[in-house]
Amino acid sequence: MSWTRRFPAVPAALLAALLALLSLLAAAPEAHAHEERPVTLPDGSGSVPVYRAAEPDLLVCKTDRADFERRTAAFPEQLRQRNLTLYERCQAAGYRHLQEAVDAVDRPGMNIAILPGLYEEEPSLPEPEGECAHLKAPDSALGYQILSYEQQVRCRHNQNLVAILGKKDLQIEGTGAARTDVVVDAKYRKLNAIRADGSDGVYFRNFTAQRTTFNSLYVLAADGFVIDDVLTRWNDEYGFLTFASDHGLYKNCESYGNGDSGIYPGSASNINDGRGYDVPRYSIEITGCRSHHNMVGYSGTAGDSVWVHDNEFDQNMGGASMDSAFPGHPGLPQNHARFERNLIHDNNADYYPYVADGTCAKPPVARGYEQGVVCPQISMPPGTGIITAGGNWNVYENNWVYGHRRAGFFLSAVPAFIRGEEKWSKQTDTSHHNRYAGNVLGKDRSGASRPNGSDVWWDGQGRGNCWQDGPDGSTPGTLPQCGAARGQVSGASARLVGEPVKLTQLLVCADYNVQARRLPAGCDWYGARGLERVETQIALAVAAVLLLVGAVLWGRRLRRSRLGTAAALLGLAGLALDVAGSTTSLTPTPVPALALLLLGLWWTGTGLALRPQRPWLARLTLLLGALTLLDAFDKAVLMVPWIPLSPAWIRSLVAMVWVLWAAVASTRPGPPTPAHPATPPPPPSTNHTPTPPAAPADAHRSAPPAPTPPAAPGHRSAAPAPAPAAAPSDARRAAPGGPPGPDGRPGGTVADVRIPVPERSAPGRPAPAAHPQAPGRRAAPGRPVRPAEPGRSADGGPVGSGAAADRPATGGPQ
Repeated sequence: MSWTRRFPAVPAALLAALLALLSLLAAAPEAHAHEERPVTLPDGSGSVPVYRAAEPDLLVCKTDRADFERRTAAFPEQLRQRNLTLYERCQAAGYRHLQEAVDAVDRPGMNIAILPGLYEEEPSLPEPEGECAHLKAPDSALGYQILSYEQQVRCRHNQNLVAILGKKDLQIEGTGAARTDVVVDAKYRKLNAIRADGSDGVYFRNFTAQRTTFNSLYVLAADGFVIDDVLTRWNDEYGFLTFASDHGLYKNCESYGNGDSGIYPGSASNINDGRGYDVPRYSIEITGCRSHHNMVGYSGTAGDSVWVHDNEFDQNMGGASMDSAFPGHPGLPQNHARFERNLIHDNNADYYPYVADGTCAKPPVARGYEQGVVCPQISMPPGTGIITAGGNWNVYENNWVYGHRRAGFFLSAVPAFIRGEEKWSKQTDTSHHNRYAGNVLGKDRSGASRPNGSDVWWDGQGRGNCWQDGPDGSTPGTLPQCGAARGQVSGASARLVGEPVKLTQLLVCADYNVQARRLPAGCDWYGARGLERVETQIALAVAAVLLLVGAVLWGRRLRRSRLGTAAALLGLAGLALDVAGSTTSLTPTPVPALALLLLGLWWTGTGLALRPQRPWLARLTLLLGALTLLDAFDKAVLMVPWIPLSPAWIRSLVAMVWVLWAAVASTRPGPPTPAHPATPPPPPSTNHTPTPPAAPADAHRSAPPAPTPPAAPGHRSAAPAPAPAAAPSDARRAAPGGPPGPDGRPGGTVADVRIPVPERSAPGRPAPAAHPQAPGRRAAPGRPVRPAEPGRSADGGPVGSGAAADRPATGGPQ
């Protein structure tokens, strides 16, 4: 019977595991995010615009004077009087809608002032008609059309409440005491509240934009922009989105209630591509802003050359994120972001239940964004400070990162095919040279303890990445250390692929879709706990297979081996710790490495115990033990340098072969390993001389050995032959066709068959006459030999049993 029929669970489990892993690798989810027409990055000849304090050229206000006076009643007196003056002027020669004022801009450098009020831009709200209702353009994955610039110009309000197209050096400012005194509201009827497209030098200041199905404030393809003291909120996707732009500045801004990020400098101008840490300038600066209660506070797909400093990102699912995970973004892979002196804390919100319960399937106006509902648009690990998914040459220094239930820093690679690039040479081009140094982890500004679940989560891929000394909890347990100067790294590694279990987790968790209400089972990002988590399921499946094969191997081959038994006990403890170490609370502790240590000792001890009977399987087992011990060292002591793959990959492949081989070896027939080595039995004698009767036991005990007769002169006597060692009684073989032995078994045993053995004589001498004497013994001089008693051997035991029966007869005197 084959081993697969004896143990059908073993190949079935292995096949299921292999198919599951292959299906994950082959079916990586397609990524969808912001989709835009093809754009070219600016040439960098512009500059950051400067605020102009001059009187406005154009005014926008509403006609309800009572509402205006109510809104301005609490202003400081000087500001209130200025607004009253501007209001009188606006009533005489101003505009009632912001779009009307934008349309009136006829030269660069004009200022538009918006007086306190609610601007719903009613003329822009109706659905498209005529030609604009039948534009031919590709559809995005989210359902909106990806329009060309010319189509945007012809049909400005298909997607935009206010469209600023091709206006240069335009400044738009609210005149209220706070940013909420002027509100531009799209009422969830447009993709964008304000879109500035191809408008270099645009400056936005002191107002609020809100309630869109995509972005509140969108700046596209601008060489020079400023967003100053502006609030955005309650949007399906982003609060602020700037895309394919250069010379940009966000300052003193705020954003909340967004399904993706509050601040998104996507595809910032890639001006530092190919450089190291030292760069001449950054394309976009973000400072003094707060982004909170979003899916993520800051995101930057291809957020290249962005300087983010002195901001606060809190109460989101994730604090900040840089990535190379979405196609169609110029400047991929992401590179050269610089984060310093930011306050990144308590990003532990979990908005996925709103997707699960169907809230996010309702129309946007009915979801309850204003009451705190957020509909996460992409996959995001809740409880994380800064996520870097496929970025290079990023610097994170002197930030406060604390109070996160999952991790302070999260670093993973993204293969190039995810972003639509198929070249093999590009597949491992992300997650390199990211520096984390000088940050305050697990403590707030006052010094109070506010620990993260773990300070670092890293998939292990990339080269030149480094972390500051002494993070409190990390996975892996040991990390490359940053030197004093940028670029100095000790303990560096250069892995082409991340850890297998972490890679599987990322692939499973990425299969999220808010429109389809698909939350991947097995991913703890979406609420999976305990045995529901894919990491724990993998650990349990591996433990079950190894336990099954290891138990059968021990029972069939190693049960009588003390070394094999001790090794099996270590393996059992290692498997238990491996499952325990896969849980969220124990992953960043030494438990996973300890589990690997015990498993490595199991395989090592098992290999040594198998050497006498299965030498080739023993060699494979010892190799597996060595790889497992190396993996434990790699995760707990020092990442092994100069190897392209983690030891976990090689160990996993060898373990698959070992499981199959061990299962086959366990089911094949063969003698079990003895507890103590036994002397092999002598070969059967071919001498057929009848055995003389043996002496009685008492004669054997009392008679002294007979002296050896002297040899004839000139003649050498032959040395007596050594008596062969007695074979163990349990190794007797049945003599075919013989009479029943003393134990009643057919044919008796070899020991029960008396084979005549002739005595040997010295060369040249005749053999002496046979006499009734115990084999191999001589009678004492002058004493007769006592004949053996009937039914008993010469040494007193019964014929066919005992030690004398097991020893072959020897010759007489030589």
